[in-house]
Amino acid sequence: MTSATLETNVESPRDMKTFFTIWIGQLISMLGSGLTTFALGVWIYDQTKQATPFAIIVLLGNLPRILLLPFAGSIADRFNRRLIMILSDSLTALMTFAIFLLLSAGNLQLWHIYVIAALMSIFGAFQEPAYSASMSMIVPKEKLGSANGLVQMGQAITNVLTPVLAGALFVFIGFNGILIIDFVTFFFAVGALLLVRIPQPEITPEHKQSNFMQDMSFGWKYLRERSGLFGLLLYYAMVNFLLNWSAVLMIPMVLSRFSADVLGIIQTVTGVGMLAGSILMSAWGGPKRRIPAVIGFIGLAVTGFIVAGLQPNPFFIGAGVFILMFFIPLASGNSQVIFQSKVARDVQGRVFSVRSAISQSMMPIAFLTAGPLADKFFEPMMQTGGALANTFLGQWLGTGAGRGVALMFIISGVVALFVTVLVYANPRIRNIEDELPDELPAEGQTASTPTR
Repeated sequence: MTSATLETNVESPRDMKTFFTIWIGQLISMLGSGLTTFALGVWIYDQTKQATPFAIIVLLGNLPRILLLPFAGSIADRFNRRLIMILSDSLTALMTFAIFLLLSAGNLQLWHIYVIAALMSIFGAFQEPAYSASMSMIVPKEKLGSANGLVQMGQAITNVLTPVLAGALFVFIGFNGILIIDFVTFFFAVGALLLVRIPQPEITPEHKQSNFMQDMSFGWKYLRERSGLFGLLLYYAMVNFLLNWSAVLMIPMVLSRFSADVLGIIQTVTGVGMLAGSILMSAWGGPKRRIPAVIGFIGLAVTGFIVAGLQPNPFFIGAGVFILMFFIPLASGNSQVIFQSKVARDVQGRVFSVRSAISQSMMPIAFLTAGPLADKFFEPMMQTGGALANTFLGQWLGTGAGRGVALMFIISGVVALFVTVLVYANPRIRNIEDELPDELPAEGQTASTPTR
């Protein structure tokens, strides 16, 4: 790494107009995709009456993206990020149209859904780093916290509205009608991208001479050289594993004791919690000291798992998931600002893709192990007459259906709290903001990018 610089002549963004245009288009598209996800779940359950296909689809919807992210990050730094997002959205729209054609012809089968889920995951791998790396190019530095809060808010709005809308639309227009709506909403996302200009950082001479394999290793080396950021990512990987290890079992835990109506209310509470946290993050923008905030918000979030598992009572479960989802956007939004500020804009595609791959690397293991562990180990131990039924755990948490999963929720929360304390005690992580300089220029200045 040398001290030479190359002027990129990219001015710091002055307003949020470009971001708002893209955000609105993406929000409309996400609403359409949420409708399809709901309707697809109804169709799959109606066809199979099994839970395993859902787990397979979740796995196929995540694993290809995680594996491809380092390569996709290299693409995002080498080519036009706006064009990458347009192509990704367009190809995803074609997948939706393919489902419509197969369904209309009466030929839609489960394996078709598996293949399409994997392809959509691949397209998402290219969309994610291009979008993330574009944020610092179109959002003023002092507005990054609010912008990331809005990104979280878009997901929250989708979570709140789509179950209600999809349920009503499924009755009136059916699965085919929902697919058409989803297909049309992609034009809003693509149209918004066609209306704006996203500045592209200039490629350094050294980057021009590198190949894709060198690009992929660059992101890894960049983070490894910054031990605080790398340690933070390992923390995120552990938290993501624990979150998904339990959260993937939320539906069976609720339905083991309560009706589908109760599940619907709890899912709505989940979305409302995320929406409330996102609104707060967007309006507030986050504190000046973001590392303590990120670690503290994660610590508060995981206490929701403990609350949700305490009693076989929908009020406890609802309160727990509300706590969890309220603090997740606050932690995620502030974390995103840290990386956007501390990573140079011309390398964010490569670095952010490796960041996502590391932080999400444990999620497939969580998806694969949670169900078998619940069915074969935790649930039997917490049944009446089970190994833990007469212990303090059985007396405290109760026994019967769903209480083994509840124990998994509590284990997740306790372990995550313990890891959180250890992470905050690490000075390399705690002092990231002091030890690493900001890479973003002040408002109105031109970026000067170090040659690497």
